[in-house]
Amino acid sequence: MLARVLSGALLGVDAHPVAVEVDASPGMQKIDVVGLPDTAIKESKERVTAAIRNSGFRVPRGHVLINLAPADMRKEGSALDLPIALGMLAASDQLSGDVLTDYLIAGELALDGSVRPVAGALALANAARARGMKGVLLPAANANEAGVVQGTEVIPVNTLDEAAGFMAGDNPIAPHETDIDAFFAQAHVDMPDLSEVKGQAHVKRALTVAASGGHNLLMIGPPGTGKTMLAARLPGILPDLTFEEALETTRVYSISTGVKREEALITRRPFRSPHHTATTVSIAGGGTGAMPHPGEVSMAHNGVLFLDELPEFNRSAIEVLRQPLEEGLVHIRRANYSVTYPSRFMLVVAMNPCPCGCRSDPRRVCRCSNGDIQRYMGRLSGPLMDRIDIHVDVPALSFEELSKTEASGPTSAEVRAEVQAARERQRARYGDPTACNAKLDSKMLRTHCKLDESAQRILETALDRLGLSARAYDKILRVARTLADLEAVESIADHHVAEAVQYRSLGQD
Repeated sequence: MLARVLSGALLGVDAHPVAVEVDASPGMQKIDVVGLPDTAIKESKERVTAAIRNSGFRVPRGHVLINLAPADMRKEGSALDLPIALGMLAASDQLSGDVLTDYLIAGELALDGSVRPVAGALALANAARARGMKGVLLPAANANEAGVVQGTEVIPVNTLDEAAGFMAGDNPIAPHETDIDAFFAQAHVDMPDLSEVKGQAHVKRALTVAASGGHNLLMIGPPGTGKTMLAARLPGILPDLTFEEALETTRVYSISTGVKREEALITRRPFRSPHHTATTVSIAGGGTGAMPHPGEVSMAHNGVLFLDELPEFNRSAIEVLRQPLEEGLVHIRRANYSVTYPSRFMLVVAMNPCPCGCRSDPRRVCRCSNGDIQRYMGRLSGPLMDRIDIHVDVPALSFEELSKTEASGPTSAEVRAEVQAARERQRARYGDPTACNAKLDSKMLRTHCKLDESAQRILETALDRLGLSARAYDKILRVARTLADLEAVESIADHHVAEAVQYRSLGQD
């Protein structure tokens, strides 16, 4: 007898429908799996047969042929265990096949018949809704995540016996409902607060400006001055994630292997900080296997990618940041696949002023030669530096600043309210919910960044004296536009331009 069950295979951030066709016919006892399965799927016949026996069912006799269609698409992982088991039961007349194609089914089986969670539950629920199916049948541990998708039923199961009973109509299971509001209510709980960082008022101001306009940021200063602490608090002052942004971010994390999350919905802006030994593949994504995985640029989608000790990173790993910074996407093409991942993030980088880190520290002596410093600074990628709008020095703190016990400066909630208001003005001005000043092109700069006579004189003087380029001119205008938005004014004044010029400390133009 022939049975057909619908499931899905992950490719990129999407799930592509897979039909699990099971044919049981007389002959020698044998189970074959075809349709480009990987090793985990080939081994599934052992897990599935043990789960069927230990759940009180009969393993089909004779030759069982399992086809995974379409046959030209590579499938990997253990998510097809449950649909294969249900197909085998249906093909051996132990289960009615009337409703097997109403739901998209996925789940890994343990030998005792229990169902274990799988990756990509959100993508699977999206695929079921897009195909007009009734819903998804998934492990109970994945129900919260899949329930984020509105308009499709999520049937949670804990065992193969439960799943078979539901399909046969003998075990009604109420669809799971996810409380989305509860996840958003916890978005800022236990997040590190900006006021916990002592001193560095001007750096906190730079963080506020960067967050308000979506500008990339460089912090340069001696070790131990708080660069990492400041960067870690940036997600807490960024605008709250919208529901659509939360869904986008969750889709990336849902398909990522080895990532453990307690939340079914990502409601905090991600903060990713890869080690400086990270490879090009770990930054951009991909992999050597049959199926790709998102890299750090995608894991930081709608959040912050922080590169500490920037000159220590491999040059090729830094260069792959150029495309995602420009397009908000990363395209990965290999012999076996071609995928596109979202990668719209704020880039924050930190570095020492010299190899030993003491050049700008008044209390320590720098022993680096001019050649050492030039070689160290020469490791910076010019194209990457071109995409950083704000440079800020992070000096060593004095004893008085370190010994203060009270909170230093505004809290993250107070700064976030300012940032949110500035972003709202940008969205209203540009008519795009994802628009920010950092993304303004030349045409938009001419339209929205007009300067009065006083501001023009300041900018002209800065260009002449500092030798800034045309690219630096555009960067200053973008930052000045953000400073005006923070003050809730439409016209860019001279003090906005003056402050924006100060954020060009390295002169990398």
